[in-house]
Amino acid sequence: MSVLNFIRNRGRGGESPIPGLGETVAGYSIEVMPRTAAKIERFDALLPEGTRVYIAQIDGTPIEEMVATARRLREEGFAAMPHIPARIIAERAQLEDWLRRYRDEAGVDEALLLAGGVGTPRGEFHSSMQLMETGLFDRYGFRRLHVAGHPEGNRDIDPDGGTALVDDALRWKQDFASRTDAQMAIVTQFAFEAQPIIDWAGRISEAGIDLPIHLGVAGPTKLQTLIKFAVACGVGPSIRVLRKRAMDARKLLMPYEPDEVLAEIAAHRAVNPASPIAQIHVFPLGGIRSSAEWMNRQARVGAAVAS
Repeated sequence: MSVLNFIRNRGRGGESPIPGLGETVAGYSIEVMPRTAAKIERFDALLPEGTRVYIAQIDGTPIEEMVATARRLREEGFAAMPHIPARIIAERAQLEDWLRRYRDEAGVDEALLLAGGVGTPRGEFHSSMQLMETGLFDRYGFRRLHVAGHPEGNRDIDPDGGTALVDDALRWKQDFASRTDAQMAIVTQFAFEAQPIIDWAGRISEAGIDLPIHLGVAGPTKLQTLIKFAVACGVGPSIRVLRKRAMDARKLLMPYEPDEVLAEIAAHRAVNPASPIAQIHVFPLGGIRSSAEWMNRQARVGAAVAS
């Protein structure tokens, strides 16, 4: 039976296993914001032990809330990875203060480095590369640094719709990883088609970029909500999948689930064991609980089949 037939048959007399999906989603990461994390009574009742939880820093979020969320996650047994958005940092001293507080108050030693979503930088930093060049992450013991990847391009970086500048940035980050002892990975924006992601992963691999790819997917949510987020986040051509689905009134009322994308990624990994796509990162656009429960269920089903 083909991968897509497995998908179509899911729910008929129980969930049909998608080949390789359990292994693909096992060890997934997820992200929260301080205000959404505050609504979760116990993360250890929701997430597998040791799950990496990214903490998104929206412009205006006090650093005190970010550090407190990181400390709570660490105390509950999770790896906390705060976002460090370059463009909302006013000066080098502020970056140093943040890193010191994350280390000393929360025991954090990893971060996701981003340019950030604001148009005008608050200070001297406008890219993640500038943050890395400060040497402060090494000084404060940050052993793991993740960076952003854009399988469908990023018009904020390449306004012409190409990939020249994002490709140059990845080459720079690859070189940084090669000349330092930082453990690095690429975390991608979410998308809704697998093949462009697979093609992109192959292309950058052939260009000598061997950083592991943690593939972003959107967690289960209402289709209308997902389209809103996709437009706001600048998702590329794969947004057509959602728009096509929205034209079908029956599907419009059904929640989106990332099973088709993940099934194709699982199939790709099964025949390409050296694929740089190493892990899945979930954007819980429909809520942390629904995303975590969905991912946990896929992992359980896959594990049961494998045993």
